[in-house]
Order: sequence, then C-alpha cells, then structure tokens
Amino acid sequence: MQQSLNIPFLIETFFTALSGVPVTLAVTAVALLLSVPAGFLLALSRIREIPVLRELAKVYVSFVRGTPIIVQIFITYASVPLFLTAFFEKYGIRANVYEINPIWYAFIVFTFSTTAILSEVFRSALATVDRGQLEAAWSVGLTGFQAFRRIIVPQALVSALPNLATATVNLIKATSLGYALSLQEITLKAKVAANAGYNYIEAYIDIFLVYLILCMLVEFAFKKYEQRASRFMVRHA
Repeated sequence: MQQSLNIPFLIETFFTALSGVPVTLAVTAVALLLSVPAGFLLALSRIREIPVLRELAKVYVSFVRGTPIIVQIFITYASVPLFLTAFFEKYGIRANVYEINPIWYAFIVFTFSTTAILSEVFRSALATVDRGQLEAAWSVGLTGFQAFRRIIVPQALVSALPNLATATVNLIKATSLGYALSLQEITLKAKVAANAGYNYIEAYIDIFLVYLILCMLVEFAFKKYEQRASRFMVRHA
C-alpha cells in the first residue's frame, strides 16, 4: 500500500491535467454558444404561452432535470452512431461513424443538457422585468422585437448573470464526465497518467486543483462583469 504522496508525480500530473483544459473550455464554450439562444427561445415560448412549444419545453426540461447527465452521455454515445450508420447506409455515404472524434458527442450532450438549464434561468430572469415596461415601449411606438432588444433583454440578462455563472461553473464541472466518451479532457488525462503506477490519489488531487482554479477564475470573471453591468444599468436607468 502506498504510504505517502508521490510529490514529483503530483507536480508532473498537475501539468498533464492542465493540458486538458483547452478541451474542457472548448466543450463549455460551444455548449454555451448553442444553448444560450436556444434556452432563451424556450424561455420565451413558456412565458408567451405558445401552446405546443410550451408543453414540449416543459417535457424537455423535466426530462433533463430528472435524469443524470452520465445517463444522457451513455444514451447519446450508444444511439447516435446507430442513427448515423442507418443514415449513411441509406444515402450511400462511406464513413466510419466509430472514428468520429468524441468531442462531437460531448457538444451534443452538454448542449442538450445546458439548454434546458438555461431556459429556466432566462425564464426566471424575464419574469423579474415589470410587464409595464413592455407596455410603455409599445405606447411610444416600439415594436415587440425592439422593446425586447432595447429594454427587456438587457435588464433580464443582468438579473440572470448570477444563475448564468452558476450554470457555467456546473457545466465546466460536468465536463469531467467526458472521460466516459474517451474525451481527452482534464479527468481522463490525469487518470491515464496514474494508471502506470497506480497513483490515483495524486491524480485526483490534481483534478481537484485544476477544476477548483478553473471554476474560481470563471466565477471571478462573472462577478466582475456583473458589477460592470449593474453600474451600466444604474447609469442608464
């Protein structure tokens, strides 16, 4: 049994884990880029009570909230290749679906999950804006789109920033499950490095430290942006 930490390995593997940060950030950035507009549209469909879209959004959000993301990963990783194989065979496309980079599956899974979460974030943020402001915008001749773009959305985004920061941090942490997709992110890189000498304690410490630093930096960036956005809203109130 290992009696003490292997400090040289701990230091070396910290940088190995750190090399997985670009992949983690890429998955996070793409998931946010796709899920922010999609989540906002879902939130609007529920607030405006668009019949079919509203019910579909509720079912979708309930499904995501009621299932572990690791299960969503396994379902996606097992089902998408089957659908792609059938599609390629039907149209005579020569491609091996099992050679697809796992990062594409990560984009699908984490976008799917984050969209549902952000739809609730935006729905609660939009609800904080007084409807009287929308009616006032209409009274001065603004269209619904102009009123939302100039008045409603800026205020809602400021209200959404704390929850958006939490969702982003949770997304970064959730990407640690990308090892199940053989994604070369922080967790998998550290665990592979630990396999040779069974230095798993050191590897997990490194994973912990890298995620802690990364999430703290993201929270700090959001906090600074939130303070700046709040000052801007006060000046233009």
